Amino acid sequence: MDFATLSRWADEELKSLIRILPEDVQAAARQIPVAMEEKPGQGAYDEDLAGDELGLFEGPCAMDEADSAELPRIRLFLTNLWDWVEQDEQDYRDEVGTTFLHELGHYLGWDEDDVSERGLE
Repeated sequence: MDFATLSRWADEELKSLIRILPEDVQAAARQIPVAMEEKPGQGAYDEDLAGDELGLFEGPCAMDEADSAELPRIRLFLTNLWDWVEQDEQDYRDEVGTTFLHELGHYLGWDEDDVSERGLE
């Protein structure tokens, strides 16, 4: 599947998902930038990644004091997501949503246990 189509599907999914979130979470979801990338490799610390990640949260969480040198963002790795769901469009859309919510949880200050308890592993 080409990257433009994967990006369009991901964008559609995120817009739909954000509209149904609780208002406080919706506000956070609209505030944080989301970068859609094919695979890891474009970030400053990507050499530490395995390369098969579906998404990544970078920067300070919403509860931390903002540091202008490091802004928070969510990165979604669309080709990895597509491969993970074995090239199924609906599964891809679902996984984009789940991965986004997982990374958004980290932005909100949730650790891995908190994220897991909410079914966002």
